[in-house]
Amino acid sequence: MIESLAAKSISQYEALQQILHAGFQFGGSFALWKRPKSNELEVVFDDSKLARKVNISLEDVPSGFIVHPFEDQADHSAFFIESKEYFKIPFAKDQSETNLPEWIQKFAEQGDRSLQFAPDHFPKLSAQEIKKNGGDKEHFLELVRKSIEAVKMGSMEKVVPARTKTLVLTEDFDLGKSLLDLIHTYPNSFVNFFHLPDVGTWMGASPEILIETSGDHFYTMSLAGTQVAQGENPLKSAAWTQKEIEEQALVSRYIVDCFKKIRLREYEEHGPKTVMAGNLLHLRSDFRVNMKETNFPQLGSVMLQLLHPTSAVCGMPRKEAHEFLKANEGFDRKFFAGFIGPVNIENKTSIYVNLRTASLSQDTITLYAGAGVTEDSDPEKEWEETEVKCNIIGKFIQTVKN
Repeated sequence: MIESLAAKSISQYEALQQILHAGFQFGGSFALWKRPKSNELEVVFDDSKLARKVNISLEDVPSGFIVHPFEDQADHSAFFIESKEYFKIPFAKDQSETNLPEWIQKFAEQGDRSLQFAPDHFPKLSAQEIKKNGGDKEHFLELVRKSIEAVKMGSMEKVVPARTKTLVLTEDFDLGKSLLDLIHTYPNSFVNFFHLPDVGTWMGASPEILIETSGDHFYTMSLAGTQVAQGENPLKSAAWTQKEIEEQALVSRYIVDCFKKIRLREYEEHGPKTVMAGNLLHLRSDFRVNMKETNFPQLGSVMLQLLHPTSAVCGMPRKEAHEFLKANEGFDRKFFAGFIGPVNIENKTSIYVNLRTASLSQDTITLYAGAGVTEDSDPEKEWEETEVKCNIIGKFIQTVKN
């Protein structure tokens, strides 16, 4: 249900602080998000003390927020934050104040004002664990070199190795300020935060829709290729290499192959075109289907299972790339490159690839990033690309300098 808004206006920063505090005091799972180009912040609270799980048949689940890890689950399930309480508030960049439901303001005044950002037992990462968990540069460079050799040998067309970057938070780390900065800096991204008891606490700003359904309409995109935006008009001045063009074309071909598998021929394809996400440019193609005209009301769930994990986060062919990563990557991606998003809220479902994301512990934050590797890749350049991607979130986090 959507609660009526209180008359009292408060700053956007204070609103975020009260939502976060109320969420942790609530004792269950909660999520907040702002859709690309939207002027509204949306929030769901779930009072279950244990993280829920649901089957990923989207048409059969209640309204809420879905969280699925990179690895497919044996029981075909995902974590789910059911919208026991749901509200949305105006949150445009050019406004300084907003309104909260009155019950949130009252709830936020209760209990300990210090926010607990993760479960008490969430591990504190040692330097050795950080290195082991994908944060070592030499390990990543060697992984890229292995990836290039595997592609050259013909076992894969492309593979997407990933890494982590773990930083120590300052004692006065301000989660509300970090989220506000993300929301205002990345209006074209899916800015999100979610907390699952005994599972994890994550925040991010994803540029990539996996699937979206609204009424009778289905949408997906192929997003690949990365370069830093430069100049006064970066969209017009962008120059793409053959490697980046082919990388994006692979993702588009995979989507078309998925349509062929389910014998879907009536779809619209537009692109590729250059798009901006924060300070990065990507190549994107858009795909749309009318589910009523094609008599395919379950298309969202079917394509979700076919597309995940996409070649943009795993590689191509997917099976071979996935096996290569499991054998060589050396760390658990957890929710990075999985999928997240609101389901069946106001007759709309928007599932995003969980990119440009970070997990929070009590005193550290772990950033995640990957890079598409083909036979023309350069290991140092791929490392630099992951540094840029990590910085999308990292530059808004108060961390202890090395």
